[in-house]
Amino acid sequence: MISHHPSFELIQAFVNGELPASLAAGIAIHADMCPKCQHTIAQCTEQLAEASFEEEFLDRFIVDDNALTDLDSINFDHMIDDIVATPAIDDTSIETGIINKTINFKGMNYTLPKALTNMNFSSSSQIGKLSRSRINLNEGDFHTSLLHIEPGGGVPKHTHKGFELTLLLAGSFHDESGEYVKGDFIMLDGSDKHHPVSTNGCLCYTVANDALHFTQGLNKLLNPLGSFIY
Repeated sequence: MISHHPSFELIQAFVNGELPASLAAGIAIHADMCPKCQHTIAQCTEQLAEASFEEEFLDRFIVDDNALTDLDSINFDHMIDDIVATPAIDDTSIETGIINKTINFKGMNYTLPKALTNMNFSSSSQIGKLSRSRINLNEGDFHTSLLHIEPGGGVPKHTHKGFELTLLLAGSFHDESGEYVKGDFIMLDGSDKHHPVSTNGCLCYTVANDALHFTQGLNKLLNPLGSFIY
């Protein structure tokens, strides 16, 4: 069961079209798996539509001292008909087939969410039981990837120089805070330290705007590789 969701502020920014493509895709993927967030997005979308309608409606009656609107001359029925009119629909229907995109890590084949269907991926790189394929979105400091953890693998204990979004697409992992399953949306920053481990393996969609910072023992020697993982 999904227990971790994007914040309401993130969802609002998503509905308003204010997020970079990487974060917007993460919320869209999560919402496809989460009825709770689907409902929240629908509510925010409805509120945004109502606010836009009210603004457009009121703009028609803005007056100044030199130009007053004669309300008696306005045909409200005709105006409302124009606003709510539905454009004619062509009788010709076009069927578009959506081809499921897949990716393979270490012999495991995964079907990707539809939000990732048209994105370009780099070839995968590997360190130990971790494999990573970058998603090429050209967002500067934002690094977006698919991260695969083999059974028994994990990421050494670390914190974050920036933020880290991890969205589970398949499998599960656990850290000091508990177990995470498919659909969980985990947003962390420099105030968080954790050591994620996957018992049975998992595939994650990740977004980060800076390198990991390893914090424990000999793992500190891996800090030059922190930008590889996310």
